[in-house]
Amino acid sequence: MSAILGGLVNLAAGVTYASLLGFGLAATGGTSGAGSSLVAMFRAEAGKILVIVGGLWLTLANYAEVVLGAFFTTFVLTVLVFSMAIAVRE
Repeated sequence: MSAILGGLVNLAAGVTYASLLGFGLAATGGTSGAGSSLVAMFRAEAGKILVIVGGLWLTLANYAEVVLGAFFTTFVLTVLVFSMAIAVRE
């Protein structure tokens, strides 16, 4: 259960990032310049960080039987896997 929660924290952060970025780019109305794209990306990244901090805090504060090794190992692995997806070329 600890490993699942560690992965879910980063998965929720990724979904938050994608949705905030999509809403931010949709709010520009199709006239996307470099400035508006950067603002949308920074807002999405800030939301992602807030979800990560909140998810870690909620899990550690409310789940007394958390196995810290499994929780943080899975969290770090999902962070690495999601960040490596940018390096894949087809």
